[in-house]
Amino acid sequence: MKEPIVGLLCWAALALTASAGDLAAFYAPSGQLILTGLASAPFPHPNRAEGHQYKDQFYPAKEHYSDNTVALFIPKSFRETGRIDLVVHFHGWRNHVEGVLRQYQLIEQLVKSERNAVLVVPQGPRDAPDSFGGKLEDPDGFKRFIGEVAKTLRQKCDLKRKDFSIGSLVLSGHSGGYQVISSILDHGGLAGQVKEVWLFDALYAQTDKFLAWHDQQHGRLLNIYTEHGGTKAETEQLMATLKRRGTPFLACKEAGLKAADLRTHDLVFLYSELAHDDVLDKHRTFREFLTASGLGKR
Repeated sequence: MKEPIVGLLCWAALALTASAGDLAAFYAPSGQLILTGLASAPFPHPNRAEGHQYKDQFYPAKEHYSDNTVALFIPKSFRETGRIDLVVHFHGWRNHVEGVLRQYQLIEQLVKSERNAVLVVPQGPRDAPDSFGGKLEDPDGFKRFIGEVAKTLRQKCDLKRKDFSIGSLVLSGHSGGYQVISSILDHGGLAGQVKEVWLFDALYAQTDKFLAWHDQQHGRLLNIYTEHGGTKAETEQLMATLKRRGTPFLACKEAGLKAADLRTHDLVFLYSELAHDDVLDKHRTFREFLTASGLGKR
């Protein structure tokens, strides 16, 4: 999964110099980036209306739980078919939408993958150590969110066809992003449309919900984990459960993975020697998952 990275790193270095207000212009050569507030976004939410206490520090609602920003990116060469597939990525602790786009090169990796999909990145707890997914953990909250995403694309994107429907959904999560994904799969209202789930060192808990979704919907679960990211024990426990059940899965080191194996297995567990914060972009794993997905090419 490793390849020369000079070009991608240069592109990322330029992105890091851009302020949030300049991001849309910066990515314009690659496609249309929309940064907008949505009523159905995770926050604000009643459960964080008074802020949140984590260990010995308090995180006020105004600074950390009031941002309803959602990023939508449509690749320049997007092929209009009447259906739009979405890749929805949930960030981890202590981050925000603009930082996630810059730090992990999500747009660059989508563009390089040549997949015909729209990237969606909602703001979770802003710069806070918190896995709570706000309104997207409410019953049918994800269904309402995707409905508003579709409405926003019809109103603000440059696509010619406005009569499209939402097709396949891919859920991607790094670190603390696991919690909101598990709730979406369990009671978000669109479990049948979720075709793939990608966990980037994120399987900390709620494993029963991920497994139930796979069993019921026969979706693909790709899980990359590290030695010190806190997900190894939970991942090994899930693999042991699958082995006892006789459920086939692929388990190997990330460095030894073959692209064909990634495409032909529905349950994949990759052990990575990377640091926890590097698993999305260091080896372009987000791009690799995109390329091996069931998403069509542009």
